[in-house]
Amino acid sequence: MDRRPLTIPAYRRLWVASVIAAVGGSFSALAIPTQLFTVTGSSAAVGASAAVSLATLVVSALWGGALADAMDRRRLLLVADGCLALTYAGLWVQAALDLRSVPVLMALVAGQGLSYGAIMAAMGAAVPRLVPADLLAAANGLSALVRYAGSIVGPLLAGALIPVVGLGTLYLLDTLALLVVAWSVFRLPPLPPQAPAPGRPGPGGPRAAAGRPILSQVLDGFRYLLSRRLLVALIAVDLAAMVFGGPWALYPELAEREFGGATGGGFELGVLYASYPAGVFAVGMVSGLFTRAHRHGVLMVSAAVAWGTTVVLVGLAPQLWLAAAVLLVGGGVNFVLSTFRRAISQASTDDALRGRIEGSMIAITMGGPQIGNLLHGVAGAAWGPRWAISMGGVLTIVAVAGVTRAVPQLWRYDARQQVE
Repeated sequence: MDRRPLTIPAYRRLWVASVIAAVGGSFSALAIPTQLFTVTGSSAAVGASAAVSLATLVVSALWGGALADAMDRRRLLLVADGCLALTYAGLWVQAALDLRSVPVLMALVAGQGLSYGAIMAAMGAAVPRLVPADLLAAANGLSALVRYAGSIVGPLLAGALIPVVGLGTLYLLDTLALLVVAWSVFRLPPLPPQAPAPGRPGPGGPRAAAGRPILSQVLDGFRYLLSRRLLVALIAVDLAAMVFGGPWALYPELAEREFGGATGGGFELGVLYASYPAGVFAVGMVSGLFTRAHRHGVLMVSAAVAWGTTVVLVGLAPQLWLAAAVLLVGGGVNFVLSTFRRAISQASTDDALRGRIEGSMIAITMGGPQIGNLLHGVAGAAWGPRWAISMGGVLTIVAVAGVTRAVPQLWRYDARQQVE
């Protein structure tokens, strides 16, 4: 594992706090759906809460990204972390009082999405100020490792703790974890906004942002993003991998009808869903094998093509163990893809606009998988899961090749040539 960024005290404090938040601050991801289903007896309520969370997170990421370019990013992170801690405290209070109120739960879910979206955008803009450009790939690898480890360990712990301590205690643990994160953010150095670098195009800077409507600042970010061919190519490759190569919506049908799984879920379905994050985590543990490389564009494009290939093989796999093995590899190559996509984006964006670009990227990457689920669901219903998954993989490879040919700058991208 490439631990070089951990030698930087400010980043190390932030990373250790993120470990605590990824596990002890992720219990609500399981507790909220569990409580909603218990109160309503309806999965529709759980689905509605996911929609509320996604919508508020996207809006907040765009809004928070604009704020991150106009104010001290440390202060914004403190406010957002404090709001998220208050949201978890509210969840704890309503559980302790046994309110059993769906509107209250939905309001708190919205508060969670609003806080988390701002945190994601501000954090993405803050890390490049703490870590030099040549360590961004390693820093993003460490962050992704924590995120995926938390998505595995957190729900497992929460599932085991619910019968023992109850939902309220889980919300309280989330609150305490966020307070630890807030303390780590408080100890960061000030991160005031910077003026655009000389000679680099694009709107931005604290003075340009002062007094302007947030929507106008958000649109500035989108205009800047669309004016940079490299950033557009990054988005196109990422969307190809998520939209064409995102077969998750077809896993239940694949598990039941192709691999003989039980109706409504079972071991086969669990294996399909668990294989991908297991691959991400495994490769994250040996990230030092590739994060020191400088040909970031080659690695990102190659990983995207490899992901498309694994998706094709999942659709063709005759047995569950083979599909699981392929998804394990797929998780690993997607770790490489996301690590270098973010490193290229952060290094190629002027600091005066990093918040807005991060917010725009979050909105796109959060929406991409939802579009992919919709397309795969429709294609699977029309042609069957195997055909839909395999064709999605082929389209991923074709789309990535087309983007690379149209924007050769992506393939040639070399981290050593970036001027800070």
